[in-house]
Amino acid sequence: MFRPFVDDFLACLRFYSRLPVPAPRGHEMPDFRTAVRALPLAGALIALAPAWTLLAARALGLPPFLAATLALAALVAVTGALHEDGLADLADGFGGGATREEKLEIMRDSRLGSYGAVALMLALALRLGALTAITQRGVFEAAAILIFAASLSRTAGLLPIMILAPARADGAGHAAMRPFKEALQTAALLASALSILPIALGVSPVAALLAGAASVAAAYATAKLAERQIGGLTGDVLGGAQQAAEIAALLVFASGG
Repeated sequence: MFRPFVDDFLACLRFYSRLPVPAPRGHEMPDFRTAVRALPLAGALIALAPAWTLLAARALGLPPFLAATLALAALVAVTGALHEDGLADLADGFGGGATREEKLEIMRDSRLGSYGAVALMLALALRLGALTAITQRGVFEAAAILIFAASLSRTAGLLPIMILAPARADGAGHAAMRPFKEALQTAALLASALSILPIALGVSPVAALLAGAASVAAAYATAKLAERQIGGLTGDVLGGAQQAAEIAALLVFASGG
């Protein structure tokens, strides 16, 4: 079992980040039926560089706002703005299209529209504000929360795959096959286990539990919105769900739970 799990882990890193990881067995796209079991660990690793950036910036004397800004910049650099791009396309399509077909066509357009730009600005502002507030309470706590939120949101962001059919006959949403129940159970357990990081640094277990519930609720709301707007799943819906889940988790932690 160990070697297949490693393959899934590498596949998730390859798909969800710009890290120089070779494609396992020559595949760019993970087999989502099993690969999602390793996604929480991949999400945590993806957030390591941003967490270290946050710690280094505060050690150099930068204020919480600038340290949080640099950490988010590092996170975007590591992921290649994968989920941010999905959120922007989602907002452009849902906001700019009058019919289902128009919405899907706009979402295919790589150009950034006004709805997408506003969605990106608001999403970044919410993440930055929340991370700044958390960093003001303690930088090590903030670094641990950043890692946990990255893992949690990517796991919760899988929810649209479970409840929606593909909106198109092609594309990432169609290619992303529904995960096996066992893989999802493993992912949920690993994401839950990673809550130990912030809890060990003084975060309330209740806050961690609320963050998990908020992430799932945000991803579910994104999925139901997509169902009403375009009748199903696309890759952009997954990106939007992850962003919503991460924002929800960070806001819970910023509020103190």
